[in-house]
Amino acid sequence: MLPHDGIMTTHKVLVTGGSGFVGSHVILQLLAAGHDVRTTVRSLAREPQVRATLERAGADTRRLSFVAADLERDEGWAEAVAGCDYVQHVASPFPQSQPADEQELIRPAVDGTLRVLRAARDAGVKRVVLTSSFAAIGYGHGHSHSDYTEADWTDVNGPAVQPYMKSKTLAERAAWDFIAAEGNGLELAVVNPVGIFGPALNDDLSTSIWLVKSMIEGRMPGLPDLWFGVVDVRDVASLQIETMTHAGAAGERFLAVAGKAVSIPEMADILRADLGDAAGNITRRRIPSWLVRILALFNPMAREAAPRLGIRANASNVKARKLLDWQPRGNAEAILATAHSLIALGLVETRA
Repeated sequence: MLPHDGIMTTHKVLVTGGSGFVGSHVILQLLAAGHDVRTTVRSLAREPQVRATLERAGADTRRLSFVAADLERDEGWAEAVAGCDYVQHVASPFPQSQPADEQELIRPAVDGTLRVLRAARDAGVKRVVLTSSFAAIGYGHGHSHSDYTEADWTDVNGPAVQPYMKSKTLAERAAWDFIAAEGNGLELAVVNPVGIFGPALNDDLSTSIWLVKSMIEGRMPGLPDLWFGVVDVRDVASLQIETMTHAGAAGERFLAVAGKAVSIPEMADILRADLGDAAGNITRRRIPSWLVRILALFNPMAREAAPRLGIRANASNVKARKLLDWQPRGNAEAILATAHSLIALGLVETRA
């Protein structure tokens, strides 16, 4: 990292959740900048796989070390943060489906965040960067809202707020409350990404990546009127790292979003325009909202989608652009990078 005097400054940085999509990209960029990186995995048996993934992506992993730590247990966190200047707290539970008891998501998210913050404070870490989410900003407000900013918070008691949104909101609020009451000088900055796309590094695919994969493979029978913000994972990682050391970032939230919200039909158009024959299975059929609402009566996925139909939840990236000079890639580039990486990794099943 080059400060204004041009002298390279390197740090010891802990990245939680280093095997995940965002965590892997944060590690890649930290290593490329010359930092010493330690990452947590729930089991050290994952270390060879994580190293191999990063090395295939071009990383020199000699300055990367691993420690076993679980967000639901105290063991390992003192060792994980020992000697670190900064912590990138990326790890967070993300469900493949909504749990029957929302506390199954909320409790680990809140307790895990506080566990990391306490360990960082006790170890004398300068700043923790928390990867939160747009889920902590833009839900529970219904249809009427101007562009969301960092001043907005999800209303956890609002309409159709699912357990994941609650977990991200309550975990972030708990983090800010901890810093105010017990931080003892520990600094906190927060990044709130929207839907994260960009290059997949292996076959451990996030929800956003699965969406693109499903579209290309023709597994989506139709295109509903659903909208979401897009950001490239490489830009999330660069924002996390800039937020880590920028003097003006302490005590601030930053929305990570490339531009205006994109609809699923628009995403299909972006993929078809670029992929040629590889886009042959992407449907052109639109699913009317009234049909999704009927399906919601007995289909869990439709039930989750129905409250968001037609809502264009736009968010502003002005703060990150102005304060941190953040310059994200556009929506199409992020979406297409996802598709090209899936094809290059051989993860797209061809269907006649």
